[in-house]
This record gives sequence, C-alpha cells and structure tokens, in this order.
Amino acid sequence: MSAAIPTNGFEVVRGEPVVGGLRNPELRHFFCPHCMSWMFTRFLPEFVNIRVTMLNDASWFAPFVETWTQTKLAWVTTPAVYSYAEFPPMEEYTKLTAEFSRWLATVGKAN
Repeated sequence: MSAAIPTNGFEVVRGEPVVGGLRNPELRHFFCPHCMSWMFTRFLPEFVNIRVTMLNDASWFAPFVETWTQTKLAWVTTPAVYSYAEFPPMEEYTKLTAEFSRWLATVGKAN
C-alpha cells in the first residue's frame, strides 16, 4: 500500500534514504540504506508516493484507488472505491481527485 502525499507535507525526519531501483530522472525510488526496503518515490514535483507501512501512525489511511490489479494475487482485496488493471487514464485524474476530496470529507467525519 502506498499513498500520494503532497511534497510540501512530506519530510524525512531521520536517516538518509538511498536511490535505487530503476534509474529514471522522473521516477526516483528511495530505499532504506540498511535493509534496502522501498520507502518512497518522488514521481512528480507535487507528490511523493510513500509506503504507508513506513508511517508511525497509518490509522488515517484507507485506500481510495487501487492500481495494477492485473498482477495482484487472486486472494488480495482492498476496500478501494476504484480499481484499475494498470494506472487510471490521465483524463480520469480530475474526476478522481474531485471524488477523493468528497470521499475524504465523508471518511474524516466517520473517524
């Protein structure tokens, strides 16, 4: 599970992750230098994709969109509202962002 977090709301507070994986200047994957576990990816100037299990408190997290379901194990399920075999088509991102804002407001009221 990962979450796209606005860049200005993300900070590494301890340690120095190392770049690994595919070497693409637009997609920089960062790993723990000790165990080489993937921690986060800088993929757009506006967002960082973080591994939710790296957070001290992930209780606020609930999946809204799941991607790359064509390669998931048959028994894996999530409560995501939207599901895509790969990534959503670019033309759907505006709709998904608006619906996510409404969904988040509803989820936040429930907690």
